[in-house]
Amino acid sequence: MAQSVAVISGGSRGIGREIARKLAAEHGLIVVVGSRRAAESEAASGVRGHQLDVADTASVAAFAAWVGREVGHVDVLVNNAGVYVDRGARAGSVDLGVVQATLDVNVLGAWRLTQALIPHMGTGGRIINISSEMGSTRGLAASRGGSPAYRISKAGINALTLLLAAELEEAGILVNAACPGWVRTDMGGESAPRTVAEGADTPVWLATAEEARSTGGLWSDRKQIAW
Repeated sequence: MAQSVAVISGGSRGIGREIARKLAAEHGLIVVVGSRRAAESEAASGVRGHQLDVADTASVAAFAAWVGREVGHVDVLVNNAGVYVDRGARAGSVDLGVVQATLDVNVLGAWRLTQALIPHMGTGGRIINISSEMGSTRGLAASRGGSPAYRISKAGINALTLLLAAELEEAGILVNAACPGWVRTDMGGESAPRTVAEGADTPVWLATAEEARSTGGLWSDRKQIAW
């Protein structure tokens, strides 16, 4: 049987880098990391890297074509690339240009890449979208309007997860969202309580575990949580 292949966007650092490391070193997958800094991806993760900007349609198309030529198929896709640039902003006054840029990466970026790679996936494939409880209905209700671009983008990725899960279930492709929690990365900051290894655990579990066979869920610490 062909060796399983995982593709991870935004895998040159932080949670994405740790997901790549775990899938390659602990689970034996061929791992392809898409990053705007491809050389850094390979050096950081010990895996194959290729240039990818999920906000650029041409870049996504070129990346998918390269994946098709070089590895031929995709068994796992982790949509990890994301930005969080509106800390301190409020929904009533946030710069809508910032909102648009955030959605272009966090939601449309994942959507573009998924559409481009679905033709390379078959029965048994798994798609994991990195989300956040900040975009859950409970998180939105408790937000006091804070970080609106990031929160709406994660609510959007949750909705995309449900739509894709419903569409791809018949094809045997599982689609789930994972909340890594507040993790000590460049995005999360040094005061975050969770390690990168803790943040990567649930996405890796969703990508590999035989018991992780449900679809259309939001998961945290290997448990399904409310949208």
